[in-house]
Amino acid sequence: MTISFDKAFGIHQHALMARSERAELLAGNLANADTPGYKAKDMDFQAALSQAQSNQSFSLNRTNTRHFAVELTPPGTVQYRVPTQPDTGDGNTVDVQAERTSYMENALQYQASLEFLNSKISGLLKAIKGDSM
Repeated sequence: MTISFDKAFGIHQHALMARSERAELLAGNLANADTPGYKAKDMDFQAALSQAQSNQSFSLNRTNTRHFAVELTPPGTVQYRVPTQPDTGDGNTVDVQAERTSYMENALQYQASLEFLNSKISGLLKAIKGDSM
C-alpha cells in the first residue's frame, strides 16, 4: 500500500511554499523602504496557493548550455501594493509599519502550517511503527 503525500499532508505543504515566497517579497519591501522609486510588492496568496497545488511552472527552454536557467513567476501572483500613505516625494510606496505587520502575520501563518505538517508526519510515523499512543 502506497502513501500519497498530497493526500496525507493536504494543503499545508503547498501553503508553506507560498508563505515562503510571500516572506521573501515582504522582506524585500522592508529592505527597500528607503530606496527612492521602489514600489512595494505583495502576492495574491490564493493564486500562489493554487499555482503551487497544480505544480505549474513557467520556465524558458535552454537551447545552449551557456544560457541561464530562468524560472518565471506565474502571472497574477506578484502584484504592486496599493499605497496607504501619501507620497513623500521620492516615489517609494513602502509603509514600514504595514510591511512589518504583514511580515509577522505571514510568519505566524507559516508557523501554523509547519505545526500542522509536523503533527501529520508524527501521526504517519506512529502508524508506520505501530505505536498505540
